[in-house]
Amino acid sequence: MASHGKKYLEARDRIDRDSLYEPLEAFKLLKEIKFANFDETVEVHLRTSLDPRQADQQIRDVVVMPNGLGKKVTVVVFAQGDAADAARKAGADYVADTDEIVEKIQNGWTEFDVAIATPDMMGTVGRLGRILGPRSLMPNPKAGTVVPPDRIAGAIEEAKAGRIEFRLDKTANIHVPIGKISFTAEQLHENLAALMLAVRQARPAAASGNFIQRVTITSTMGPGIKVDPYDSSLTL
Repeated sequence: MASHGKKYLEARDRIDRDSLYEPLEAFKLLKEIKFANFDETVEVHLRTSLDPRQADQQIRDVVVMPNGLGKKVTVVVFAQGDAADAARKAGADYVADTDEIVEKIQNGWTEFDVAIATPDMMGTVGRLGRILGPRSLMPNPKAGTVVPPDRIAGAIEEAKAGRIEFRLDKTANIHVPIGKISFTAEQLHENLAALMLAVRQARPAAASGNFIQRVTITSTMGPGIKVDPYDSSLTL
């Protein structure tokens, strides 16, 4: 097991690891104990009771964070003709309407956060699966990143505003960034509430009982703080 530095241990000692914190108090504490000299990402880790081996117990959906993610979101759009023009007008950072961007990605370039495609371009996108897939960058209708031409502008706007995909991993956990440590505790709380609502709405029919078992918030360098997943501010 990797050893932690003195600042990490001091921060961890300020957390009551046997308690479930109210969300707003947890975020206030997370901000108080930060020690890194950069604007850390705040992440949420959800432990579920789902069985990821079962097809009817999967979760995959998207949520738009009401306060964004605190970062510039770089968007690539695979489109042609009028759809490509619409993508440029809507603020796409790169538009793959020629072979240039496709070839760059084939050579390993992935310096973007979101890939959006029109259905007619999925044949081209499919050839990039070995690059995009492992990095969770593959356009997908469920994630709102395969859209008809008239939805291109809206999809780009949502991506840049803080739309993020969440999914169940092989260990029955869901990991989602929800902002930056520079956000106010209230902003982080609002983003967490939006995520929790979206996860509950995406609940598989085969899920039983309270399928969200544990919620932990953490920053890039800091220790985790356990949050009460059934606090009233997260269940409205």
